[in-house]
Parts: sequence; structure tokens; C-alpha cells
Amino acid sequence: MLIRLDSKPLRKPLFTKRLAQYLPQYNFIPGGMKLSFIFKLYSVDWDIFIEHFKGFSIYKNSRFNALSGGERRILETYIILKTKSEIVFLDEPFSHLSPLHIETVKTLIAEEKQTKIIIISDHMYKHIIEASDTIYLLKNGTTKKIDRLTELEDYNYLSEGSL
Repeated sequence: MLIRLDSKPLRKPLFTKRLAQYLPQYNFIPGGMKLSFIFKLYSVDWDIFIEHFKGFSIYKNSRFNALSGGERRILETYIILKTKSEIVFLDEPFSHLSPLHIETVKTLIAEEKQTKIIIISDHMYKHIIEASDTIYLLKNGTTKKIDRLTELEDYNYLSEGSL
């Protein structure tokens, strides 16, 4: 498989030059790490994070494994979005998040997509529709660009009338 960026083929893996960041479905940050160290390691500003997620202010010196599953997801999603890169891959970024935090993450995605390519894979289609400029349906090993949302029903991804 060949990937091109600005019509130029990329011959090295995207992640070797910090060109891309990836948020997997599972936690990638080791549980014993302190949040203050994580933010320093990824060169992300803790104070700006707290502006978006005020409830985290008490956790600065806590270990990652002291957070709930949803809190871990918020932190990892934020770190990946805010780390310097040109491309961000987010796999299921809305999973385990409260509705309020989903809205904040969508706002962060909207901010970051001004300067980065953001590719999101998620089953929570309403959030994807709201956060995306272009939508592709991945089905049976193929990719189909969705030009009209009703095509999601036509391809049997959504039941008729669910939009």
C-alpha cells in the first residue's frame, strides 16, 4: 500500500517522524505514569487541558490508573489531538465518554482539523456526522464515499428512517 501526502509518496512509516499520531481503542499510556509526567512527555500543556476539562485539575499528580475508563479515554484523546503532528488517527474516540465530554472532544476536533488531517473510525455515527467534513463507509473490506447521508441507509449501515 502506498500513501501519498501532497502528491508525494511516503516511503517511511508515518509514525517514525512524528508525522502522524494514533489513538487505539485500548489504553496506550502505562497505568503507573503520573499525569504531570505524561503531559511533559508529550509536550502538551496541562493548564490548557484543564481549561477544557476542569474536573481533572485534582489529578495532576495522580497516576493514570487512578482515572476511570472514561477519564482515561478523554486524556488519551486530548494528548493525541494536541501532540504535534500533521495527521491524527482516532479509533473510537467517543467510546466511554459522557455526553458533555463528547461535545468537548468534538470541539477539540473542530479546532485541530484546521491545521491537521484527522481520520476518525467510530460506530457512533451521529457524532461522526457532526464532526466530519467527509464521510466514508467501510463495509466488507471496501470503502465508499458518502455524498448523501441517506446512502448510509441505502448501504444498510443504518435502518431506514434513523437519520
